[in-house]
Amino acid sequence: MLRAMPAWPLIRSTLTWINGSSLAAILICAVTRTRLTRAPGGVLVAHGYRLKVPKQSCFTVGTVVFTKRPAEWLLDPKRAELLRHETRHVAQYAVLGPVFFLAYAAASGWSYLLTGAYGSRNFFERHAGLAAGGYRELPLRPWAARFTRRAASSASHPPDGTPSPH
Repeated sequence: MLRAMPAWPLIRSTLTWINGSSLAAILICAVTRTRLTRAPGGVLVAHGYRLKVPKQSCFTVGTVVFTKRPAEWLLDPKRAELLRHETRHVAQYAVLGPVFFLAYAAASGWSYLLTGAYGSRNFFERHAGLAAGGYRELPLRPWAARFTRRAASSASHPPDGTPSPH
């Protein structure tokens, strides 16, 4: 007996197909000969991904979560947080479509500039849950910390002669 998918997962999945990001994922699967398995919430797990890039154990394109490991590894209840993390990326693809590739690359570059790591200050990884995705919160590089302190200080102390907002 077929069970209806809840509204948000169905909408999210439909949007990734309409915007082409899930189609891109299926093409990646075909080119890399990666096998697909259904996961909860309309997500597909592409397991046995063999390319070296990216280095993470999982990454998402559209509604498909790619892993170098067997699907059972990701679907194991011990990794429920990781699957939730990747499913949040599915929602990001639903909203941004193919623009997500560029936005994610820019956010990764910003994070690397500020911390020396691609995920720590990446908006998309923070929204999906840093720890759940295997990322760590890293301190800002010294120049970035000085800049933010200076910006915060100047915002709280307007220059002399600045009219009061009250």
